Amino acid sequence: MGKVIIFSAPSGAGKSTIVNYLLRKNLGLEFSVSATCRAPRGQEQHGKEYYFFTQEEFKKRIDANDFLEYEEVYPGCFYGTLKSEVERIWARGHSVLFDVDVVGGLNIKEKFGKNALSVFVQPPSVAVLRERLIGRATDSAEKIEERIAKAEYEMTFAERFDTVVVNDRLEDALCEAEQIVRNFLGTDV
Repeated sequence: MGKVIIFSAPSGAGKSTIVNYLLRKNLGLEFSVSATCRAPRGQEQHGKEYYFFTQEEFKKRIDANDFLEYEEVYPGCFYGTLKSEVERIWARGHSVLFDVDVVGGLNIKEKFGKNALSVFVQPPSVAVLRERLIGRATDSAEKIEERIAKAEYEMTFAERFDTVVVNDRLEDALCEAEQIVRNFLGTDV
């Protein structure tokens, strides 16, 4: 069994920025593309940022036991990790890097135990998180408030992760995340 590294955070905390930074480093990591039944945002492409399925297709895959884990993150909107993604990455000799929601991250950690490192990326405050979500300009005001409410709930799970990175100053968060990953993988800086 290979190693897996899990980054979870409330929406807008900066986990995707950190994950993309780590993927550019020579750490032997490969991104696990998650599946969802939400619509693509901006320039997102099927198979690159996500595997985009209809709700019906997603439910068929659940019934076929194709997922390592999945969750109905918002009513009628599922996210999950395909078993085939993990197998594909390990077959290439890489460690799997996950960018998943909080519950999904905890579920993956539970399945892989000591072979998994779970990192919670936390915003410095809810106010800063709200500013970041507004600045993204990808969601309506109603959707942003829904994400804020969910974020406040998700932040209560931070202590269940192996480590927490507070993304107050991005450069510091990137360096801290890289060092944590290097320590877990046993690579030097």
